Amino acid sequence: MPSQTQIAFEFDEQSSKPVKQIVFEKDDVKQVAPAKQKAKRGRKSLKDMVSGAEMVQLPPDEELKKKLYYNIGEVSAFFNLNPSSLRYWEAEFKHITPRKNKKGDRFYTVAEIKKLQLIYFLLRQRKYTIEGAKDYLKKYKDDSLLRYDLIKSLQEIKSFLLTIKADL
Repeated sequence: MPSQTQIAFEFDEQSSKPVKQIVFEKDDVKQVAPAKQKAKRGRKSLKDMVSGAEMVQLPPDEELKKKLYYNIGEVSAFFNLNPSSLRYWEAEFKHITPRKNKKGDRFYTVAEIKKLQLIYFLLRQRKYTIEGAKDYLKKYKDDSLLRYDLIKSLQEIKSFLLTIKADL
């Protein structure tokens, strides 16, 4: 007769996700292994982004302007992206043209970082497609950065008012 196997899980109290998987075989603990977590792929949900995990905070302009150029590693760290995503955006959007040295390393200016911030906002937070973001940039080519700054300032005011409301 084959041995009977029983599997039990221990759950995290806060998130109610399985933390540990315990396998019992004839009332003896055979194996203790961490429970498999479901891999998250693709874009994050709007709920996750609103919680603040996805919001991009660049350093202030005074700090950004201390350096003339930023390499692709620094810029990808600002946006929490892979460098390959930045290279892809460079191929898709003609507005982004980083300077390259003889070796092929990319160096971004502050103005290009601001354009990347707008593209990041359109693609990741507003959930535009690549084509939709291109159309948006065509439609508002002169004042797209101004519109983004306005939206950003309104979001800051909204978060400030929500903190005041929460304190009441």
